[in-house]
Amino acid sequence: MKFSRLAALVATLAIPSFALAQDKPVVLEGGDGPGKGKHVVLISGDQEYRSEETIPQLAKILSKHHGFKCTVLFTVDPKDGTVNPNINNVPGLEALKTADLMVVFTRFLNLPDDQMQHVADYLATGKPVVGLRTATHAFNIPAKSKFARYSWNSGAEDYKQGFGKQVLGETWVNHHGAHGKEGTRGIPASGEDRHPILRGFEPGAIFGTTDVYTVNLPLSGCTPIVMGEVTETLKPDSPAVKGKKNDPMMPVAWTRTYKGEGGKSGRVFTTTMGASQDLEFEGTRRMIVNGCLWAVGLGDKIPDKTNVALVGEFKPTRFYFKKNEEWVKNPVKPADLFK
Repeated sequence: MKFSRLAALVATLAIPSFALAQDKPVVLEGGDGPGKGKHVVLISGDQEYRSEETIPQLAKILSKHHGFKCTVLFTVDPKDGTVNPNINNVPGLEALKTADLMVVFTRFLNLPDDQMQHVADYLATGKPVVGLRTATHAFNIPAKSKFARYSWNSGAEDYKQGFGKQVLGETWVNHHGAHGKEGTRGIPASGEDRHPILRGFEPGAIFGTTDVYTVNLPLSGCTPIVMGEVTETLKPDSPAVKGKKNDPMMPVAWTRTYKGEGGKSGRVFTTTMGASQDLEFEGTRRMIVNGCLWAVGLGDKIPDKTNVALVGEFKPTRFYFKKNEEWVKNPVKPADLFK
């Protein structure tokens, strides 16, 4: 019996600590900075725009340069713990219980009820939310589900068009620019060039290779701060497309507030930019990081040039729909995305 216990202990100790940590959320403890003492939960889970690349880099920047503790969550296959946005499973959402900010970059997810409950509980508190790109259509939940009201196409009288419309300010509408051919140049909205989120920006600093999304104008209850100029190509020096696509321009970043169940209002920053390739542009990274700072009430701490230097190697891949077979063939676990 003693030998069996000793053998079991040795076997346990022989397992690399890295392996033991694989099933737990990745947590980056914050250093010094304005966000010290605040907890951000970042959720990745889209199938096209490489949120599994965007979210880790954003977390690294927020943690290293700005002091935030960051918990990073992914859609994972419960069979082997590998990242797969085609799987409706985001373990670790209980971290939202202690979050000061939720950053969402998911697309059409139908999470289990126990996981959606954590999202619903967070929103009930009226705490801040930041939504990136496909977060306008973060959830696609069947009408008979307990959490159907959060679906992008919700018909609930008190929660029409779900989380996208009711929290972020807009749901999925359409592509406005030519997908994969025309890019996005961010132009400060009229009178918003002095907004804390845009402090110290130079013309043309915000750019992305993802196209402008269509939104329903005007954006009710929202304050557009960046308009999306559709460009002829995916190059930052590309001329603007002539004609109706840029007249009027669509908002690509805005602010608003939403109300939790207790009536407490939470700040929201939404941008329809944010694909991993968009983060190659310093101005776009700065806009998103500033949006996070503003959302948690640190707008007065935003400097003229917020530090958004890339942390570690960052080689974003071209956005496209990655099929289930591709994820299975080239498996990656959450911790692998932070090496």
